[in-house]
Amino acid sequence: MLQALGNIFQIPELRQKIVFTLIMFAVFRMGTHIPVPGVDPTAIEQLFAQGTLFGLLDLFSGGAFSKFSVFAMSITPYINAAIIIQLLNVVVPTLEQWSKEGAEGHKKTTKVTRYLTVALAFFQAIGMSIGLKSAILNPNPVNILIIAITLTAGTVFLMWLGEQITANGVGNGISLIIFAGIVAALPKNIGTIYAYVKAGTISYFSVFAFAVIALAMIVFVIHIETGFRRVPITYAKRLVGGRVGSGHSSHIPFKVNQAGVIPIIFASSVLMFPITVAQFIDVPWVKTAAAYLEWGKPLQTTLYVLMIIFFTYFYTSVTVKIPDMADNLKKYGGFVPGLRPGQATADYLDYVLTRITLAGAFFLAFIAVLPNMVAGATNIQGVYFGGTALLIVVGVALQTMKQIESMVVMRHYEGFMK
Repeated sequence: MLQALGNIFQIPELRQKIVFTLIMFAVFRMGTHIPVPGVDPTAIEQLFAQGTLFGLLDLFSGGAFSKFSVFAMSITPYINAAIIIQLLNVVVPTLEQWSKEGAEGHKKTTKVTRYLTVALAFFQAIGMSIGLKSAILNPNPVNILIIAITLTAGTVFLMWLGEQITANGVGNGISLIIFAGIVAALPKNIGTIYAYVKAGTISYFSVFAFAVIALAMIVFVIHIETGFRRVPITYAKRLVGGRVGSGHSSHIPFKVNQAGVIPIIFASSVLMFPITVAQFIDVPWVKTAAAYLEWGKPLQTTLYVLMIIFFTYFYTSVTVKIPDMADNLKKYGGFVPGLRPGQATADYLDYVLTRITLAGAFFLAFIAVLPNMVAGATNIQGVYFGGTALLIVVGVALQTMKQIESMVVMRHYEGFMK
């Protein structure tokens, strides 16, 4: 195993990519400590101490949000822009055409995503600055505009940083920036648990139970994330260039978690909206609605689970186009054994995808409510574990390791992943 891992650093190109990625991580971590001008950091910390409303955003930013640094918004506007563009591919003919143009169409889509990122980042920065104006030293329009521009510039820089990692480093840069932000919170969480034990708030048994649950959930998430339902496909013999090509067998892999982490992000955003509004306006009915939707309340948990299931099916139906898949199979002489090409194949694939999506939806719902379950079972509060963070860390780690594995196998017969 150690020899296999050593193969990574014996390849000059791969070694340079890993070093470049680590340098970009260092730049990201330094940026999380650069404060936005004109903001009182003590007042920001007091606002965060009042509740955990922005805990998930702070987790993604690696603690930059609670410090209100130049990277306070993290890469979230870019993620939102990418999701919006992906959903618009279904209804906007131009975007749909670009998605079929290969590399050239990808460049056009990326350019539109960047512009949309800047727009979303600026509006989010304006809203954030107005909402947290109690922490601004001199909250006049000019200072709010300067803060908004600074936060937008931070997000744009992170977007550029992610693209540089993708081009010159290892893995997907945007995903790795989020990964680095989540992992950076690990020492703080360990310190929190140590402080609880030292103060006598929790027992060693609670810490042991927390560690066992954490390890079990990581293994469970890895197992589901690597799970596929393989639909067998057979290709008939064809006449190619005057010669008869032999038939062969293959399969269509349907992931158990086809939608990834997107349904959790959608559901949490919808449920957090009234709570966010209630923080800044004093309207009785809004306050009442926000009280019922507080994190962990029965109504909130029920709606959260139902929304995750709904968005899982919605996002999967948008991204996985069964009719196109069936048409392509028919065009290239492929068929599911025992089924006629065309509509019969499309109906069967839709049936399989619907069943596997249900399993993925329940998996996402379970992972989403996991933090509340862990806190209740171990009595450890203030340590975020599970849900979106766990899915992102596992997914990005697996994706990056597979890319490194492919580069190692190109030069060695044996990789390092078993």
